[in-house]
Amino acid sequence: MSDIIKHECGIAFIRLRKPLQYYIDKYKTPTYAIDKLYLLMQKQHNRGQDGAGVVNIKIDLKPGKQFITRYRSIEQQPIMDIFGKINKKLGKVLNENPEKYYSAKWMRNHVPFVGEVYMGHLRYGTHGKNSIEYCHPMIRRNNWKSRNLITAGNFNMTNVEELFNHLVELGQDPIEKIDTVTVLEKIGHFLDEEVQNLFRKYKDLGFSNSEITDKISEELNIQNILIRSCKDFDGGYAMMGLTGFGAAFIARDPAGIRPAYYYADDEVIVAASEKPAIKTTFNCEYDQIQEIEPGSALIINKNGDYEEQAFIKKLPKKSCSFERIYFSRGSDPMIYKERKKLGELLCNQVLNSLNNDLEHTVFSYIPNTAETSFLGMIAGLERHLMKERIQAIGNGTNGRNLEKILSFNLRIEKLVIKDVKLRTFISEDEGRDDLVAHVYDTTYEIIKKHVDTLVVIDDSIVRGTTLEKSVINMLDKLEPKRIIIVSSAPQIRYPDCYGIDMSKMSSFVAFRAVINLLNKTGRSSLIQEVYDKCALSFKNGSQDLVNHVKEIYAPFTDEEISDEIANIVKQDHIKADVSVIYQKVESLHEACPSHIGDWYFTGNYPTPGGNKVVNRSFMNFFEGNGKRAY
Repeated sequence: MSDIIKHECGIAFIRLRKPLQYYIDKYKTPTYAIDKLYLLMQKQHNRGQDGAGVVNIKIDLKPGKQFITRYRSIEQQPIMDIFGKINKKLGKVLNENPEKYYSAKWMRNHVPFVGEVYMGHLRYGTHGKNSIEYCHPMIRRNNWKSRNLITAGNFNMTNVEELFNHLVELGQDPIEKIDTVTVLEKIGHFLDEEVQNLFRKYKDLGFSNSEITDKISEELNIQNILIRSCKDFDGGYAMMGLTGFGAAFIARDPAGIRPAYYYADDEVIVAASEKPAIKTTFNCEYDQIQEIEPGSALIINKNGDYEEQAFIKKLPKKSCSFERIYFSRGSDPMIYKERKKLGELLCNQVLNSLNNDLEHTVFSYIPNTAETSFLGMIAGLERHLMKERIQAIGNGTNGRNLEKILSFNLRIEKLVIKDVKLRTFISEDEGRDDLVAHVYDTTYEIIKKHVDTLVVIDDSIVRGTTLEKSVINMLDKLEPKRIIIVSSAPQIRYPDCYGIDMSKMSSFVAFRAVINLLNKTGRSSLIQEVYDKCALSFKNGSQDLVNHVKEIYAPFTDEEISDEIANIVKQDHIKADVSVIYQKVESLHEACPSHIGDWYFTGNYPTPGGNKVVNRSFMNFFEGNGKRAY
């Protein structure tokens, strides 16, 4: 993606199912789980570079010993920073007490991060500052093991205000109004109630307090806690939770917006945001990796037994299509095929725009994530050429014309080179233009000046800033006749509120284009009309029923908006003609049939809170208010 946006987060979970000494004896190291957690997180580092955190729980440790250990980091390479500290402590033991290093009992009692349950998190900050306090996992501490709660996740809630008010109604006094805190405290409240109910039950039956503690760890109903605490969550989430005695859950939102997968065998239970991370880390087969069902949680009890259990009514599945277009690693075989298909499905639009003049066209892509869709587009164009060759032979074409047709090959060049790797959290408005102007460089002297057309594919175009400030400027220096920018994703028209940091309408180049068109065509009154409808919906309390912002786009075709986007990203000094081609929504669904969440393209939000967010975002734009819409 040429535009810099914050997105997603990554989760990682490991539960050892056998005694620790088993792993030391089999794998000749007490760091089996630590090493696996590092790899599981490293293979998902694309999901979070603002920070990272890990937690370990030691099950049934005697009182007086630290049974929960957490490290978090916001350093330049947070994963390396965290595991560097862990390995430093382990290395010290190996050097000073080598005979104890291979004793599970001694290591569990004396060394942090040598236990049975592990949670890891990778953070892209979509809310709050980039400080250590905002890094997951978050801990709600208590001297009762069963009342300790640790949470981490890939989520955004659209109704934080409502959730905050619910906590106040429950008698709490939350210190912050952010979803990370409200989720922790909401689940924590019902955890406390479940624990208290079990305590009273067994106290009335005459059990001692220490006996009751064991009973709670055996009988605590995690499913019931989730049913009661998550019923009013509105958002996309894949969140993990741990109790102090070692029970765990990985819960997924009812529309399946955010991804969550797991793998289990007789040694481990593993969960993560992406399949390839699990596949690589544990060398299992892809068909052994299961997707957690929307509205269900993978619940692991203290003994290491597990089961998927529903905790909220499922909604129509709307898994995030951006996972397939860009966010998830392309080493997943299905994602790889889908991205190639996205490129292939653009061929007809590209050929029409070129008037089939492939002889004077050079094809390239925006590195590095658009490479797969580029391969798909080229494969589609090659099939087009093959049909032309067969047709020429069938028509009896001969001589030089036939030789020319049979010998012609597409001109493919690496024109765009990513010259600077910028930290992706540097995405604030201030200073962005200066940064993006230097992200890319190009290859010179391979274009026929004022003759060739350049077709360059990107996986998506969000703001258009990098196109305007860097890519098109750079390509124009090659002096082509024409530049065609192709997006393997459709036009991004609406804010996301489920995990991607796209909340301001004015940030989207498609929205700016439609506002320009309304003004140019004398329809600017529609802007006021839509604002009034949005404001009225909030006044009447019906803001979750209708996405009024769809009316802004209704007067214009996709092509008209694309042409205006081309006008926006082409600065006055650019000599080449500039065109922009976007993927069709129908083609997106054809390429990614199992991930049809497309609200950023269509405005069809999977939860009521999405409509509230888009209407509020439009009101913020109209009022000149730079605040977030959720």
